[in-house]
Amino acid sequence: MPVVLGIETSCDETAAAVVDGNYHVLSSVIESSIDQHRVFGGVVPELAGRAHVTTLGPVVARALADAGLDPRHPAIDALAVTSGPGLIGSLLVGLSAAKAYALGWGVPFVGVNHLEGHLFAPLLDQPDLEWPVLTLLVSGGHSLIVRQTGPGHHQVLGETIDDAAGEAYDKVARWLGLGYPGGPEIDRLAQSGDAAALKLPVSMTGSGFDLSFSGLKTAVVRATEKHPEVALGDVAASFQAAVAEQLLRKLRGAIEHYDVAGVALAGGVAANSALRAGVRALGEEFALACHLPSIEMCTDNAAMIAAAGLFRFGADGPSPFTLSASPNWQLAEVS
Repeated sequence: MPVVLGIETSCDETAAAVVDGNYHVLSSVIESSIDQHRVFGGVVPELAGRAHVTTLGPVVARALADAGLDPRHPAIDALAVTSGPGLIGSLLVGLSAAKAYALGWGVPFVGVNHLEGHLFAPLLDQPDLEWPVLTLLVSGGHSLIVRQTGPGHHQVLGETIDDAAGEAYDKVARWLGLGYPGGPEIDRLAQSGDAAALKLPVSMTGSGFDLSFSGLKTAVVRATEKHPEVALGDVAASFQAAVAEQLLRKLRGAIEHYDVAGVALAGGVAANSALRAGVRALGEEFALACHLPSIEMCTDNAAMIAAAGLFRFGADGPSPFTLSASPNWQLAEVS
């Protein structure tokens, strides 16, 4: 059975994992440099890149050791690495290291699209899931609705035309004086807030599956300027409800339009309580299997990259050593 080492360095998480041919996670190690970025209210690319240089070697060694492999010459069949999208400096650290490891160990490597990696996250919890599946992929920089007919076979039905949902969370959190990243803090505050306290717009209510969140961010600013008396928890709840309504409305439309066996949630924002509850409710309403990744698999991790690499290596073969990082690589460009 093939065994793949995955490396993920697209943003501020340095991650390595070992996954076998049945999508069983043999090890998964993640080191985040988020504490270095909090004071700046967002990820500083230069700091993220330097952190990867420092931590990637030890993280890879730990992942191999945790999987029972010799870190000096591991018995792996291939190495998968995120080559885009992401921060160019961070991507280059991981890609350069992957090439060096591949040469040193005499194994092939394959470049993986980070977003396709997120699509493989549900397989790590349920390798035998039934297809087709509609996936709501929501992260800090991307919001998409994707129809999957099988592993590695996907069609982007809709995506954000401006800010992604995660971006909106971070920008609203910054406006409200909350910490970074904004998603977890807004989600926490929303638990005790009144979602009807502020009347906020829901964009893109027409046909199609595209998304938009920049207007909602501006609406929160205007509403809180006009109603400064509204409690912070109520603002958070109102904002979160508007985000979830748009995402779930579009997902509902896709469910009604396409014949699928299940619905799934993926990406960093997949840890959000409102979205998880909403996707679960849609699954129950339409009698569809619901695939919610564990919280550990929502965040950027190397296990999902290794899983996607397993498929890509089998379907396309190894990548050439001339492969470059692609910071703007779109999921729709992956065939």
